[in-house]
Amino acid sequence: MGKKILSFVIVLMAVVLVTTVSAKDKVYINGIDANFPPFAYVDKNGVPDGFDVKSVDWIAEKMGFKVTHKPMDWDGIIPSLKTRKIDLIASGMSVTDKRKQEVNFTIPYWVISQVLVVPKDSTLTVDQVLSKGNKVGVQRGTTEAKWMKENLIQKGKNFNLREYDSAPLAVEDVVNGRIVAAAMDDAPAKDAMRKKPVKILGTFGMHEENFAYAVRKEDAELLKMLNEGLEKLMADPYWEELKATYKP
Repeated sequence: MGKKILSFVIVLMAVVLVTTVSAKDKVYINGIDANFPPFAYVDKNGVPDGFDVKSVDWIAEKMGFKVTHKPMDWDGIIPSLKTRKIDLIASGMSVTDKRKQEVNFTIPYWVISQVLVVPKDSTLTVDQVLSKGNKVGVQRGTTEAKWMKENLIQKGKNFNLREYDSAPLAVEDVVNGRIVAAAMDDAPAKDAMRKKPVKILGTFGMHEENFAYAVRKEDAELLKMLNEGLEKLMADPYWEELKATYKP
């Protein structure tokens, strides 16, 4: 073999090796809501956990990349994605037309509805909750917060919307009587019912939404890996194990 050909082969092998190592060593940062059980939260030991956290861990292992989970404020999570502080959002994010203008979404993996949570002994109806200047809690930066402002309050419903850093904090104020109800997705509402003396009163008019993972517009390769990983996960027995474990 000539020296030039040999040199070319060596360089080519080096490039392939570097590319392979780089792919395996790539670490993506997943931005999560620190308090959104059962999909994402930080446990008592300070470790990220939840349905979405475990799902992405499984996908990363199967698709050959590494992932870490970074808790952050929900209302700033898309700006953090766009400024490359994180690489994806797998944390119970609803797909909306407005968000589609800023990020790309994977295939949907969950369908959720929005409900009102009230004290277990409450006798109020949904209409009564959303009247008489009652205080209703909601997590800031969520689709339900936006929808309630635009479709209820701005159209004449007489109640005060109080915004919180997380849905569980709103539930705490339901329990201690500071607000009469909290609006949230049905999965965290069911989680709250298992932990607190509250119940789901019912829906308040908002349509169902899909959960999906979000990535930057330019990250086509990551989007492809996540979609393939989600398809594999939802076809694997582990998917049912996750649902049974986290009971969303």
